[in-house]
Amino acid sequence: MLESLNDKVAWVTGAGTGIGQAGAVALAKNGTKVVLSGRRREALQETADIIKQNGGESKIEILDVSDEKAVQDVADRIYEAYGRLDILVNNAGTNVTERHWGIVTPEKWNQVIGIDLNGAFYCASAVIPIMRKQKDGLIINISSWAGRFYSYITGPAYCAAKHGLLAMNASINIEECIYGIRACAICPAEVWTPIIDKRPDALSNEEKAKMLKSDDLGETILFVARLPRHVCINELVISPTWNRTYVHDFSRQPPVTG
Repeated sequence: MLESLNDKVAWVTGAGTGIGQAGAVALAKNGTKVVLSGRRREALQETADIIKQNGGESKIEILDVSDEKAVQDVADRIYEAYGRLDILVNNAGTNVTERHWGIVTPEKWNQVIGIDLNGAFYCASAVIPIMRKQKDGLIINISSWAGRFYSYITGPAYCAAKHGLLAMNASINIEECIYGIRACAICPAEVWTPIIDKRPDALSNEEKAKMLKSDDLGETILFVARLPRHVCINELVISPTWNRTYVHDFSRQPPVTG
């Protein structure tokens, strides 16, 4: 039976747009007090406004997750304000247009790794002590299809960061399960979010329409969050039915004869 989220506290990074916004709204609609983090106040305010319109409660904390001290400061303020932290949604992520070998620079590599992997580590590291005290906590790490499978499209930095995130997720379950802490890595294939527009290959609206939507991932986050505390989904791989990865590969195969 799915559990109630009333009065639980969640911290969602990258909450201003896309998956983060959808996850924050879904959690808030179901009674969770949500702390919204991201680098742009105007985007976070939009999410906060949506939550308020739906009768939910949220609080904005401006944050660059690649700043280790700033991450810890936000976690401390959350604990001071609420006295608990039940759910972390590690969603903040980025990619760069100049992503492939020959054009990706160390600066661009570090930008992706700093946010997508290091940032997730900083946030998890900051909340685990709180969750240990509670003997309960859920960390949802938004990885990627490119974290479970090797991908040309996403480039080496993003692929490496998301693979690393899966390993980090597993290590949380290995070491922290005795404290009642569980981690779930959600690995979505293509989702129509603003990060799509940073890709070097332009996609048509028809192709985007076939992708997963942010709300699909919001409902997925909500489902994982409402599972009983004795249940841990270690990894959840989700893709659109019309999966461009499969279709692209199939189109290169010789036609069936006979």
